[in-house]
Amino acid sequence: MLFQTSSKRGVTRALTLTAAAITLALVATGCSSATGGSGTSSSSGTKNYKITFLPKQLGNAYFDTSDKGGAAAIKEFAGTYSEVGPATAAADAQVSYINTLTQQNVGAIVLSANDPTALGSALTQAKAAGVKVVTYDADTDEKYRDIFVNQATADGIAKIEVDLITKEIGDAGDIAILSATANAANQNAWIDLMKKDLAADHPNVKLVDVVYGNDDDQTSFDKTAALLQTHPNLKGIISPTTVGVAAAARYLSTSAFKGKVALTGLGTPNQMRDYVNDGTVTAFALWNPADLGYLASYAAKALIDGTITGKEGDSFKAGKLGTFKVGAKGTVLLGDPYTFDKSNIAKFNF
Repeated sequence: MLFQTSSKRGVTRALTLTAAAITLALVATGCSSATGGSGTSSSSGTKNYKITFLPKQLGNAYFDTSDKGGAAAIKEFAGTYSEVGPATAAADAQVSYINTLTQQNVGAIVLSANDPTALGSALTQAKAAGVKVVTYDADTDEKYRDIFVNQATADGIAKIEVDLITKEIGDAGDIAILSATANAANQNAWIDLMKKDLAADHPNVKLVDVVYGNDDDQTSFDKTAALLQTHPNLKGIISPTTVGVAAAARYLSTSAFKGKVALTGLGTPNQMRDYVNDGTVTAFALWNPADLGYLASYAAKALIDGTITGKEGDSFKAGKLGTFKVGAKGTVLLGDPYTFDKSNIAKFNF
């Protein structure tokens, strides 16, 4: 029958509207259960790729580079990148940012921790709210995060710094360490391993002092000057922090100690290029911080997707960097540190 009577059309239309209303109600109910705070879904039912980087401090060239790498990765998988952080790298300076991000229902926080335990309560609340927590560069205690993206093994970093300084001073003499903050877990782990390496394999090299520049340029500059005044026989300085090594190089480059006191540590090519070219620094080491941030973003995505949970043996794809596996204690390793010197530094721009 091609045509219906008007009464039949009215019944049919009423049934259609009723079905549509029921469908809309079911859809609304389903959407309300998929909240952005879950860390896996947003209110539209899509993955919550709102990922915020929280470095130790803003305005630090190292973190500027690493976080740009993170932003590039997030753009690749159509997420939303943001960065917040304190002006100074104090132990509890990141707590208020973590609390705010939890309230904002971000999908993940990517954090370089100023202290391994001071952030514990805030991070515990974030995880309870469904926020994924990825640490990079500097870790917290394992229970406070899902994944730690490690730039290199602590053994590898400690060894390359000891190898560089002992080679430059002829494997004999007094050296000192200019570190970041006294509570930085990564710095302290490297220093402990350096001490062991020196004691075991370099008996003629004496570590006479460890000082802290608090990842502040002027403080690190002043600490370098103080080291050289306090220890007139100093032959070398290791600074396992990008702020510290650049500040120390700046001091040495215009002092009477240039060419007499060796300096190495962890720095970026753009920071250190002039000091390598003018002979203040022979060699230093680092990884690519942009790759570190890039990998951390993809680790956050994999956690949000449910591809990984942080369990040893989990694996995930990290864009141009390839596939990575989760190791013991929820750690993902970027790779070995790289040595920069006059022969190769011009090839790099970060």
